[in-house]
Amino acid sequence: MYEHMVAARHYEERLQEEYLEGKQPAFDISAGPIPGELHLAAGHEASGAGVCQHLRDDDTVTAPHRPHHVAIAKGVDLERMTAEIFGRETGLSKGKGGHMHLFDPDVNFACSGIIAEGCPPAVGAGLAAKKRNTDSVAVAFLGEGAIDQGAFLESLNLASVQNLPVVFVIEDNDWAISMPKDRVTDVENGAQRAEGFDLPGTRVDSDDAVAVYDAAGEAIGRARDRNGPSLLEVQVHRRMGHFMGDAEGYRSDEDQEAAAQRDSIDRLAGTLRAHDVGGEALEELRERARNRVEGAIEWAKDQPEPDPESAYEDVFSTPPSGVTETAPSAADSGGEDR
Repeated sequence: MYEHMVAARHYEERLQEEYLEGKQPAFDISAGPIPGELHLAAGHEASGAGVCQHLRDDDTVTAPHRPHHVAIAKGVDLERMTAEIFGRETGLSKGKGGHMHLFDPDVNFACSGIIAEGCPPAVGAGLAAKKRNTDSVAVAFLGEGAIDQGAFLESLNLASVQNLPVVFVIEDNDWAISMPKDRVTDVENGAQRAEGFDLPGTRVDSDDAVAVYDAAGEAIGRARDRNGPSLLEVQVHRRMGHFMGDAEGYRSDEDQEAAAQRDSIDRLAGTLRAHDVGGEALEELRERARNRVEGAIEWAKDQPEPDPESAYEDVFSTPPSGVTETAPSAADSGGEDR
């Protein structure tokens, strides 16, 4: 877990550096090697590592728009994921999905930029596991700002009614984009949402990967043993803006400093040292994690950009009734090119 967490933190810090290249001094979202939006999860590492440590490749994970720490912990191909973020043709989706739409079928991982969108697909994966009579489970990650979404509440209901092997993991970083949690949600503890759907709800109040591991192990074990769904809320912290370029004018310096002090990686390092893991062993893990990240970034930056014509490939469409599969050319129809 420690190595996954160090890799995830270093990954976000390096992506931040790469992303800001060419976007300053006047912020231009389309400039630089990583165009578009970028939501980084520095401070969320304990939830991804603590939960995914219990999972297998055949278990399904869906993540929200802040997905990299979960993807790393689930075992998503880091090189191809990075190439996807850089928009290269060797990316997970040939550079067409970007960082909010990562998909790796080899380890059953997907994410989405739509709030709480991953909950219904996770329920679908749980239903599929039940119908196939397997012990696979599904885990849906979401933020605390998403717990009032209909997709989340409907998913809790269906998972409970069908007794499905699904675990919902709320990552509470105290900020629903730019609003403090208590201004947008009626409950302080998001795990209370479970009470309305007759399923177990648990909250981990600190950025403690071991505590997350223990709570997740119970919930995932319950799902794997066909004892139904669970809801888990994990306290994490947000060390960066909601997205790159976010000036965070809504957030006090004190709040940012408090978040920086709640470092789950330092906490886990302290736990390991208390169990006689020496500084040399920890440094070896850190070095291995950093080297893996640096290797993935360098590999991705060396990959080719997609041919613009490939934008017409891998596109699904349903033509209107009566339209032929291949449209006639302008010459055939006597019309002009338009």
